[in-house]
Amino acid sequence: MNLSNFEKMDPHLLVGLVNTELRNHAESLEDLVKTHDLDEESLKARLAKGGYHYQADQKQFR
Repeated sequence: MNLSNFEKMDPHLLVGLVNTELRNHAESLEDLVKTHDLDEESLKARLAKGGYHYQADQKQFR
């Protein structure tokens, strides 16, 4: 999955893509951002614009 243009994506679409990637392919959020060469804080900020925040205990944005 190509998440390199996440900053241009609608947060409501992005959350589904990110959560799917976290569930199926990544061990953690840190793993996901390293694998896709993303800035973790920028990704969190983009998703926060849609009202989504990372829940580490559930390993997903809600």
